[in-house]
Amino acid sequence: MTDRDDPSESGARQRAMEAYESATDTLGQAPLLVLAGGLAAGALIAALLPRTEAESRLVRPTARRVRDTASVALKAAKDTGSDRLDELGLSRDKAEETVRSLLDGLTDAAKASANAALEAARNADNG
Repeated sequence: MTDRDDPSESGARQRAMEAYESATDTLGQAPLLVLAGGLAAGALIAALLPRTEAESRLVRPTARRVRDTASVALKAAKDTGSDRLDELGLSRDKAEETVRSLLDGLTDAAKASANAALEAARNADNG
């Protein structure tokens, strides 16, 4: 019996040929998608491999710059947001006061509703 006579190998060969044709079609139809997939796979593999001392030395300055830039950007965003809220007259104290006032109003409304319901029930019993 030869390899060609073995049905399992024939099926495997057929599936391999179909996969190759499908990959070839994908390359022709969406080369950027294939490129993006390859880059993602490469990044994943690189992330899983341990970093060498040389890589650490080379990457450290860039990582430091990225971290510092992100820190500056975050601070600028927070400061700008705080300034804008101040311009609108919104502050932490003002927000707490508004929430407290809202809760007090809800409590008063609930008490008034309960009293009105109780009074209506008493009037219905007496009437």
